[in-house]
Amino acid sequence: MFDRLCLIGVGLIGSSIAHRARRDGLAKEIVATARSQATRDTVARLKIADKVYATAAEAVAGADLVILCTPPGAFGAVAKEIAPHLAPGAILTDVGSVKQAVVDDVGPHVPPGVHFVPGHPVAGTENSGPESGFAELFEGRWSILTPPQATDPAATDKLAAFWKALGSKVEVMDARHHDLVLAITSHVPHLIAYNIVGTAADLEEVTQSEVIKFSAGGFRDFTRIAASDPTMWRDIFLGNKEAVLEMLGRFTEDLTALQRAIRWGDGDTLFNLFTRTRAIRREVIDAGQETPAADFGRPHGKG
Repeated sequence: MFDRLCLIGVGLIGSSIAHRARRDGLAKEIVATARSQATRDTVARLKIADKVYATAAEAVAGADLVILCTPPGAFGAVAKEIAPHLAPGAILTDVGSVKQAVVDDVGPHVPPGVHFVPGHPVAGTENSGPESGFAELFEGRWSILTPPQATDPAATDKLAAFWKALGSKVEVMDARHHDLVLAITSHVPHLIAYNIVGTAADLEEVTQSEVIKFSAGGFRDFTRIAASDPTMWRDIFLGNKEAVLEMLGRFTEDLTALQRAIRWGDGDTLFNLFTRTRAIRREVIDAGQETPAADFGRPHGKG
């Protein structure tokens, strides 16, 4: 599908793209760059890419598909660095979980003749780094594209076809709408998980390790989410500030209503809510975004 695929940053998402693209022959050549020498050495050792470059400017030369896979906070600086070296007709995209901030940070640096199509594969694990990637990461998951209005539809279609070849289902939507949707489906849940695990960590000092010792399913599963990459999630919350705060406001109101129901012994309110939320779980499973198995669909004893 592409002659030269360039990955700028090779963590979980970037390495998974490379594994699938190599396995299914989606690019004639795969090149990569990473900020640290240690990461570049790992990429070379694992043969994730055909060539590994020290700078992004070197890596993008001649590439017809460039994917930004660094933490979102670095996108603007990277875009400025690579802009003079992007090939005419190339597609520039990203894998960030926030989209309007990417449009604002990257868009002004994109030279004429280069097609800018922001993207977000809604897939991942709590693991990070080039060794964590695997070819099946995107299988059956959604990839959302948010092309600006002036984008050539042919470029969007080609990138959509690439993501489908990686195993994804593809949806195209407005960047701001994406950020609002992801605020409630991903960003706020992560923030809640970070907060709960942080509170438990404070309590753990008082309870002499009982929080860890008696971790039941709920807390244990929150720790999986809270183990996600701290740099990436810091950038996500700062980049999607408005939508996250809006959804947090709604969440706080609903939490206050639950608090009131518990205080006044309103069992009907609690039962009705729990019944509704149980049905949502079934819908997620029916949509193929999860399995009925416990531990986020993972067999006991694994990861």
